[in-house]
Amino acid sequence: MTSTRSQDNTIHIEITHDVIQIIDGIEFVRSNQAGAIVTFLGSTRDNFNGRQVVRLDYEAYEPLAIRTLHQIATKAKTKWSLHGLSICHRLGTVPVGQDSMAIAVSSSHRREAWEAGEWILEQVKAKAEIWKKEIYQDGSEWKANKALPQ
Repeated sequence: MTSTRSQDNTIHIEITHDVIQIIDGIEFVRSNQAGAIVTFLGSTRDNFNGRQVVRLDYEAYEPLAIRTLHQIATKAKTKWSLHGLSICHRLGTVPVGQDSMAIAVSSSHRREAWEAGEWILEQVKAKAEIWKKEIYQDGSEWKANKALPQ
């Protein structure tokens, strides 16, 4: 596991090979000033475009991925005035039904938390140095990072 926290202890970034514990992210972002905590779990589903998914395999260049995730988090915290933010991404094999990513954000109001959570997800998928290989019953395929809308 690799993890980092901001100096003001409001941002937590983690890359792990273990099962993600979303409650850890929720407790990290909890704040007396927050009126909303929004979470997202990215889970491995059993099919994609009609193909049976067996598992997902994730690889990363961890030092750079941690730095990129922290940059994304810092920008989101400022843009939406978040009280706390946690991003956890799993590496290695993630079986069907388990989670590969967890995002938790807290803010004074729900709108900011919802918007920030979705923005963080899209930024992570587009920019983080984390790569996904989908393993199907009939083969496998590396997936490219998602392009951001213009």
